[in-house]
Amino acid sequence: MSVFSEVPQAAPVAVFKLSQDFSNDPFPNKVNLGVGAYRTDEARPWVLPVVKKVEKIIVQDESLNHEYLPILGLPEFRSSASKIALGDTSPAIAENRVGAVQCLGGTGALKIGAEFLRRFYNGNNNTKTPVYVSAPTWENHNAVFANAGFEDVRPYKYWDAEKRGLDLAGFLGDLKSCPEHSIFVLHACAHNPTGTDPTQEQWKQIAEVMMRRKLFVFFDSAYQGFASGSLEKDAWAVRYFVSMGFEMFCAQSFSKNFGLYNERVGNLTVVARDADNLKRILSQMEKIVRTMWSNPPSQGARIVAVTLSSPELFTEWKENVKTMADRVLLMRAQLKTKLQALGTPGTWNHITEQIGMFSFTGLNPKQVEYMVKEKHIYLMASGRINMCGLTTKNISYVAESIHEAVTKVQ
Repeated sequence: MSVFSEVPQAAPVAVFKLSQDFSNDPFPNKVNLGVGAYRTDEARPWVLPVVKKVEKIIVQDESLNHEYLPILGLPEFRSSASKIALGDTSPAIAENRVGAVQCLGGTGALKIGAEFLRRFYNGNNNTKTPVYVSAPTWENHNAVFANAGFEDVRPYKYWDAEKRGLDLAGFLGDLKSCPEHSIFVLHACAHNPTGTDPTQEQWKQIAEVMMRRKLFVFFDSAYQGFASGSLEKDAWAVRYFVSMGFEMFCAQSFSKNFGLYNERVGNLTVVARDADNLKRILSQMEKIVRTMWSNPPSQGARIVAVTLSSPELFTEWKENVKTMADRVLLMRAQLKTKLQALGTPGTWNHITEQIGMFSFTGLNPKQVEYMVKEKHIYLMASGRINMCGLTTKNISYVAESIHEAVTKVQ
């Protein structure tokens, strides 16, 4: 009898199971709209030209070796990553109250932040402090905070299914009625899975209530630049909250905007009350990192650091990011046009009103099942699709399949 004989079989991670089902499907016209990764118009992964260039620079640098990085990560990566989140002229940076931790992707940044908050937020070991995540949200948000030891992870109102947009009144209502000092996970831009973001005026309303209620802001910024093509526009909410004087965390991912999916390059930016506070926070985060991965890997972080530190490479990177963002915007416009031309029941304006990699189509689970089983188009049960999976070659087939699903299946 094995000592592990009582281990139950875990359910597969839905999005990766979907990709596996897609890979196993022999149908010639199959389409994968599931996993959140950028694809070219040939439906292939894209290595950014600037990344190829920087990799050659790194290979040719004879001064580099494989010595351990500091526990908190590559210093030039951490500082440059925080600067693109907060802006070069951020008063918080000038006041030496911004620090960072290099992490294993955006998930690692969320994990370090969650572990620290559970230990030290508003006192010690606050397992019962409510953590609020949007309804719906990226599936890892719930699990990361629950696994860190928080016993009370709750949803806050966000998506209005009827109007296919933001439920601002519900969102503000939850901010006003929640316990003071609650932790709120906010999507900086390109909300996953809905693709629906607050406007700048709405963000101001959200910030005002959060400041008044003494709520803690934890931004998840996975798509800066990738959403709109503009680093500044996509970071507006984060920078506004900093300008309002919040102490806050911001988890950054460079998977999408650098195409470094398998390098797991993430950063946790910490905005503290003052420099002394920051020093103590980072000292405890260093202890947490030490027991997880001890020291982070260097390759991906070095690619980002070299790129962001060179004005020429930085400009080229922004052009690469805009190329990706523009293709997504084009696919949104074309899908909406094709659905309207087909006379597909319902309104489809939300496809172009949403932003970023994902669109919450409004398809119900039965319609999704029809799309997968009958049309070999793979998407999440929630109706979320990855816009990058659309190409000029398959978009007509996808639009016709959506039309068929909506008209045949209720």
